[in-house]
Amino acid sequence: MTDITTTDRKRVLVLNGHPSRASLCAALAEEAAKAAGEAGAEVRMRHLQDMTFDPDLTDGYKARKDLEPDLIAFQADLIWCQTLILVHPLWWGGPPAKLKGLFDRALLPGFAFAYVEGKPLPDKLLAGRTARVLVTTDTPVWFLWLVYRNAWLGALRRQILDFTGLKVTMMKAVGPIRGASPGADKGWFAAARRLAR
Repeated sequence: MTDITTTDRKRVLVLNGHPSRASLCAALAEEAAKAAGEAGAEVRMRHLQDMTFDPDLTDGYKARKDLEPDLIAFQADLIWCQTLILVHPLWWGGPPAKLKGLFDRALLPGFAFAYVEGKPLPDKLLAGRTARVLVTTDTPVWFLWLVYRNAWLGALRRQILDFTGLKVTMMKAVGPIRGASPGADKGWFAAARRLAR
């Protein structure tokens, strides 16, 4: 894994994890990218909809599937960045299937983590980077915490991002989106801008 070198400009990768560009998540991700650029960062933007790949890790880790060009480019962006900003919706208690497929296909052993003989936990090959996450939901945020115990947010933080070495420095859910009062989106866009700070 390539080490991160120190530069004057912070390198930020923004990922819109909604499978449609005509979405609130896309607008929030673009707002975060704009704010990061205005703060002096070098920014790369990726929209999940623009990425073409088979999201199915058919044989698990038993047999390697060739990586499509978009997955290779995404991996290169992860190596390049110092901070990953991820914006995505919560669907059925988790991420959209294509986003989960991106994690399955791109965050592979030997790239994102490495099993080491005699060690109970693998090495984190993306260590030294940070992650900031904004999740949109139709579930009231208090209900998401009280009843569902933020199940997906916890899994994303501990079992995906931290597992690979991406230290989460901000994680926020905003909602409910459906039926929101007029002007509620101001708070959501303010949260997107805070991702870039």
